[in-house]
Amino acid sequence: MSRFVNPFTDLGFKVIFGQPASKGLLITLLNELLAGEHHIEDLCFLDKEDHTDNVHDKGIIYDLYCRTDSGEYIIVEMQNRWHSHFLDRTLYYVCRAVGRLTELPPPDTIKIPVEKDTDGMVCESSVPYGSRYRLSTVYGIFLMNFKEDGLDKKFRTDIVLADRDTGRVVNPHLRQIYLQFPYFNKELAECETLYEKLMYALKNMNDWNRMPDALKEQVFKYLDQLAAVANLSEENRIAYDKAVDRYRVSRIVEEDIRREATEEGLKEGREKGREEGMKKGREEERLSNALKMKAKGLDYETISDITGLSIQEIEKLGIDDRRDEGKL
Repeated sequence: MSRFVNPFTDLGFKVIFGQPASKGLLITLLNELLAGEHHIEDLCFLDKEDHTDNVHDKGIIYDLYCRTDSGEYIIVEMQNRWHSHFLDRTLYYVCRAVGRLTELPPPDTIKIPVEKDTDGMVCESSVPYGSRYRLSTVYGIFLMNFKEDGLDKKFRTDIVLADRDTGRVVNPHLRQIYLQFPYFNKELAECETLYEKLMYALKNMNDWNRMPDALKEQVFKYLDQLAAVANLSEENRIAYDKAVDRYRVSRIVEEDIRREATEEGLKEGREKGREEGMKKGREEERLSNALKMKAKGLDYETISDITGLSIQEIEKLGIDDRRDEGKL
């Protein structure tokens, strides 16, 4: 058995990133992901009820919902297997978080303050109505242990609200980052940044009996202690063993689903190809018969009645061949 928990299991993910003791490690990960865009000094985990999942998501989705010290909201999900409408669901979660950022009273309950002008007349004061909708940024970060057909075939995909023609970001307050770990193929010696080393560790740590010597940064010493199976409580060890079993079953289920889909696609492709081949063969036979009838001097209307070809199609028969032979 590996020395370290598998981060693609529910308990492994929560041990590494979802407990108070792991807050520093999560902040490091998020700052590496958002380098040059945002820097987090501190964060707090929000109540799970703020991000309630469908009961059918259990065993597929392991998530965290947190707020940074400067007011950004971050959803972090680890997903161990593919499911249908994945991109739609992640967009729904991010939009739902955006929707919770502002709570407006019904329009008829909005009271507009009044003030007196210089003539003593009562007038309405200006109300900064639009300021009610000023939003904090919501980040959705999705760590995926599978390939999603709706995304490009690469490790990281960043989604922003941008102008389609110019690429200029129109609204920076909704961000999605998708990390498809099957596409992360770098070896440790090729990892130059802390970000790359963290991604490498998350993908491979379940196969390690010790932390590689090349990972010398302090964060990996902390990860070594935090993620060690031997350091789990007895209760968490029992829960982790069950989580590993669920993970293995989920991988088998995913492989079966994808294999069935591939086989069905191949079957449909063969049937479609067979049908198109037969159709093409019938068409070629019909043209060949019409050309023979034309060569024997049958009138075009008779040929059309027999073959179903139009007069125009019959007139063109043989022209290309004669042109190629220099007869026209």
